[in-house]
Amino acid sequence: MAAKQGLPTLALRVLEEALGMGLTAARDTAEAVAAEGAYYLEQVTVTEASEDDYEYEEIPDDNFSIPEGEEDLAKAIQMVQEQATDTQILEQKTVLPSKQLVPEVIEDFLCNFLIKMGMTRTLDCFQSECKAREDLLKTQKERDFHRMHHKRIVQEKNKLINDLKGLKLHYASYEPTIRVLHEKHHTLLKQKMLTSLERDRAVGQISGLQATLKNMEIGHNYHASEIRVVPNREKENALEGPTQKGLREAREKNKSNTKIKDNTKDSEFPTDMQPNPNLYLYKENICPAKVDYKLNNIFRLHELPVSCIIMHPCKDILISCGEDRLWKVVGLPKGNVLLTGFGHTDWLSDCCFHPSGNKLATSSGDTTVKLWDLSKGNCILTFEGHNHAVWSCTWHSCGDFVASSSLDTTSKIWDVNSERCRCTLYGHVDSVNSIEFFPGSNTLLTGSADKTLSVWDARTGNCEQSLYGHMHSVNDATFTPRGHMIASCDACGVIKLWDFRKLLPIVSIDVGPSPGNEVNFDSSGRVLAQASGNGVIHLLDLKSGQIYKLMGHESEAHTVVFSHDGEYLFSGGSDGTVRTWS
Repeated sequence: MAAKQGLPTLALRVLEEALGMGLTAARDTAEAVAAEGAYYLEQVTVTEASEDDYEYEEIPDDNFSIPEGEEDLAKAIQMVQEQATDTQILEQKTVLPSKQLVPEVIEDFLCNFLIKMGMTRTLDCFQSECKAREDLLKTQKERDFHRMHHKRIVQEKNKLINDLKGLKLHYASYEPTIRVLHEKHHTLLKQKMLTSLERDRAVGQISGLQATLKNMEIGHNYHASEIRVVPNREKENALEGPTQKGLREAREKNKSNTKIKDNTKDSEFPTDMQPNPNLYLYKENICPAKVDYKLNNIFRLHELPVSCIIMHPCKDILISCGEDRLWKVVGLPKGNVLLTGFGHTDWLSDCCFHPSGNKLATSSGDTTVKLWDLSKGNCILTFEGHNHAVWSCTWHSCGDFVASSSLDTTSKIWDVNSERCRCTLYGHVDSVNSIEFFPGSNTLLTGSADKTLSVWDARTGNCEQSLYGHMHSVNDATFTPRGHMIASCDACGVIKLWDFRKLLPIVSIDVGPSPGNEVNFDSSGRVLAQASGNGVIHLLDLKSGQIYKLMGHESEAHTVVFSHDGEYLFSGGSDGTVRTWS
């Protein structure tokens, strides 16, 4: 027994150094096992073939090789020591910190040992730890990769944020630049007009001189001085070009108008407004809101689409405007045409009654706003100043001012008495589609294709508040009769209700995808009607929240309005008809 346990220590040390790893732990384990009476460690070192049937795997050794003929122990030990020294030097020169990994040879040896000893659970734990180590290294590499990728994404995000900030600042500088360019454009147009007038004047003078020279050659005794002092107007007109003649007539007309305007001062905005007569209407009207309308009659009034319908403030008549450049006064309930007005050179977009009901304001695609005397049906005043089509117009409660909104992104306030533009409202960045005065005040509400609503002070022309929430172009916006709430509709059929006192949204109702062209409240303010692009009239009961549909238009519905008592509903469509619902 003692002989078997006496393993040469020198050979074991050589084996330990040759494997490149400390086998002290394995030697201690072998001695401990030997002390307990086990003989398996001894069989590992025996060079002869084993008596048992276990097949040992040959362990390749690539770390060093002993040349033939020099197999003595001293040289082998010296070679192993030199290799160990070289390995240490290489490890010291390595930039990355190296971890002491167990060579595969040792792993195989330990696995064989554990299998021979029957220590299956220990073997499983050892193999699991080896696999877990590999997974950990792989996970660490992936973590480092994703961390680097995340840093790159953060850098790109910060760069995009900075680019967006720069673009916003750059975009903000566009508006004043465009305004300056517009002013320069108008100045150049004026200079061009003056140049053309001077050219026509020069052409007239040259023509007169040529005629004089020709007459002198023929033998007529005409002198240039006589042409200058002839009092006959016809001879002077003969020397004028067409533009010069028009300029002279315009000057004479402007002189006569200037004499009248000089005696007319600008109107003043009222400071003490009358209380809104519709303020307590809701409390007085306790009957349930009417929503069960049915198609009653069809009036064929226009050859082209109907763009606007309004009710007279006092009488049972309505006015319809169409794209055929006409507006018509229609008697109710028969629908007979009482008066037809014409004078615009392009389609009509909107109209509005004077508070007294004896005048009418119309807006048109010809960039003008016209005022009409309903007793005679003739145009009494034309406002010119917009650069593009005028979409909407509205009267002030005092009757001295008219406001208009246009495709040129501006709104204007016109003084009826002084017949001039008192103020231009700048702020929207797209077409201003609707405009309306708050009942009994100097406050204006506009809706624009830039998806916003704006509240303005008509006295100063300043934008007091902008309302955001629509995702598409705002086609129309209006106040309730009491004035406490705003309704708006956009190009995708979304209706929004806003609290005008808090300037906050209340509710949003989607009746799309067809666009909402116009919204209007009934006299009680409890029912809201919307004319839709698919020909449907949507009725919203504000108390119950129910939505009702009126089907009857064969094509797109452009406008809708209630009668004063709420018993009738009128709608205009693209087929040129006005339909009556009761």
